[in-house]
Order: sequence, then C-alpha cells, then structure tokens
Amino acid sequence: MNSEINRQRQLDGLQKYLDFSPVVAILGPRQSGKTTLAKRVAADHYFDLENPRDLARLESAQTALESLTGLVVIDEVQLRPELFPLLRHLVDVQDDTRYLILGSASRDLIRQGNETLAGRILFLHLNGFALDEVGSDNWKQLWWRGGFPRAYLAPTDELSQKWLDDYITTFLERDIPQFGIQVPAATLRRFWIMLSHYHGNLINYSELGRSLQVADTTIRHYIDILESSFMIRVLRPWFTNTSKRLVKRPKIYLNDSGLFHRLQSFEDRAYLESHPKLGASWEGFALNQLIQLSGLSDDRFFFWATQSGAEVDLLWQRNGKTYAVEFKYGDAPRRTKSMTAALKELELEHLWVVYPGKVSYPLSGDITVQPVAELESIFI
Repeated sequence: MNSEINRQRQLDGLQKYLDFSPVVAILGPRQSGKTTLAKRVAADHYFDLENPRDLARLESAQTALESLTGLVVIDEVQLRPELFPLLRHLVDVQDDTRYLILGSASRDLIRQGNETLAGRILFLHLNGFALDEVGSDNWKQLWWRGGFPRAYLAPTDELSQKWLDDYITTFLERDIPQFGIQVPAATLRRFWIMLSHYHGNLINYSELGRSLQVADTTIRHYIDILESSFMIRVLRPWFTNTSKRLVKRPKIYLNDSGLFHRLQSFEDRAYLESHPKLGASWEGFALNQLIQLSGLSDDRFFFWATQSGAEVDLLWQRNGKTYAVEFKYGDAPRRTKSMTAALKELELEHLWVVYPGKVSYPLSGDITVQPVAELESIFI
C-alpha cells in the first residue's frame, strides 16, 4: 500500500482558487488531509492554531499579520473566529498577500466567511480519499476502511479499525466541546450509533426522540451538530409538480463508510457481506463517492420518492437536464418499475445503476448499468 496518495484533482482546484481569490478556506472533517494538502502549495508563512507557539504569535494578530506578504496559511482557524474581521481589513489594504485558512466546523466557518468576507473568499470542501485518488482497482478497500487517510493507509485492517475507534472517541470528547457544543460525549455516541441504523433511510425524528427520551427539537440539534462537522450527510427530497404523493422527509447517510462499519461493530468484510445492512453500506459508499467525483456542490443533490414506492437514490440537474442514479449491490441489476416511473415522472435525461461488477451495459437507451470503478465517467 502506498504511504502517500496523489490528490492532484484537489491540488489543482486549490491552486485555481488561490490564483483568483484573496482568501480560500479548505473545509472538511479533522484528519481528512487538509493540512497535508495545504503544505503542497508554496506557503510563505504558516500558523497552526493548535500549536501554542503559533497561538501566542497571533495574540496581537494585526501586528503579526499586517506586514506579511505572499501566501499566509492559518490552520484550525475555527479556534480563533475573531480573526475573520481582521482578515477582511487586511485583504482590503494588502495587494500582495493571500490567505489560506483551514477549518473543521463547516457551518460556522461558512457563515462567518460569508458574513465577514463576502466577495473575498472561496470554499474548497475536502473529504476523505476518493476513487480517483486511490485508484479504481482499490474500491473494495476504500469501501471497507473509508476515506480517512490514516484509516485507509493503515498496514492492516486491525490497525485501521483501531484508528477509527480512537477517532470516534476523540471527536466526541475533544472536538465537539471545542466547537462550543455542550452535549455529553456518551449521549452523542449513543445517538450517533442509533443514527447509523438509519443510514440510507428516512429520518424519523419522533422515533429517535422517543429512543433517547428527548424532544424532536433536540434530535434536530444533534443532527445539525453532526452535519455541520461533516460526520453525516442529510439528503433532501426533490419536489416536482406531480399528482403523485411525494416523500418529504430527508434521508441520512454517514459520510464515511469506515466510520459506519465501526459504529455498526462490523469486525471483518465477510461479516459485512452477509449482513442485512450490506445494501445500505453500499449505497452510502457509492453515493458519497459519486458526489465527491462530480465537482458539484452538495446542495445540488437530492433523492426522489413517492408514497407508492417509486424512487431514485440520487438526483441532480445540470445544464437544464435532470439525471439520476440508483445504487444496487448485485451481480446483474435489471430494469424495474420504479426506474420506469422515475424516467417518466422526472423526465430524466439518463439514469445509471451503479453496481460492484466490472462491465458497463445498457438496460435501455436511457438506463445504463455502471461499475463503481467507472463512476467518474458519469460526469465526463
């Protein structure tokens, strides 16, 4: 296993943003590779706000920053949110300085960036490894271990699982309090495990609330916490002008398949292959990979479902046309009534069925069965 993964697509995107914008923010979960990516660009000055020395250097932040030129990197910027107004002033008066900021709490950083640095900042979202980075032949390992670099690159599955277990504990006991969120770690762990049972399914706020003996509003707050820290994806339903009754509740996915497997206490791949959650695991993995490879923002993606059972797992629009994907874990997916209904109701330009096989083949002129190893070709 290579000890380093070439993230050229991400690096090219970062360089393009830096050439255009005075401030670029890399957002993503902790340990997703933000710092490693930032160190691949030629920074003139680097501040790590988890380093006590760098934190002390920024006690008088204006004095420390206003004389600097070139590219200034500020890592873990969520620890000093008061820097945002200063950055606005600095980019307005400096002609030869750019700022690259890295952070783990997306919602707050996006809000602060948009409010304080409107028109001056671009956001690059960095998740774990994607198929094009590890090589399409390695999709089984990526599915099982997930995309966090240390988990994927661990010498053994056992060490990968140990790292993921420790990651979960550290996130709950250290990261969540750093975000200013006062929820007991044991409560949030129990909730996260419960949420993993909904992976790939509609959220039932009332059912979750009864299980935890808390109000629906508290459940929504916990989900917001996990979504804003990149741990889960809340996929919204697509609404159309139709006579059919549509599902209006969102679906939920854990963003990393490795974390899903640990929260479900799967010990080996053979157990996963025989478990009832196999289909949900496959759907979540392939869905998250497709969104990463698309180059589109997360809010461009939806699912569609009717009360009568017709559905597609993922839907998006591009250039005025609508596309959709179904995720099927099977040897030879076939056309279904649900696919036919979706094609008609949504007026789909094309529908793909993503499966673990090796051969791409048409089910009709507007439906293609697509190997997961060739996901990227959907967007070519």
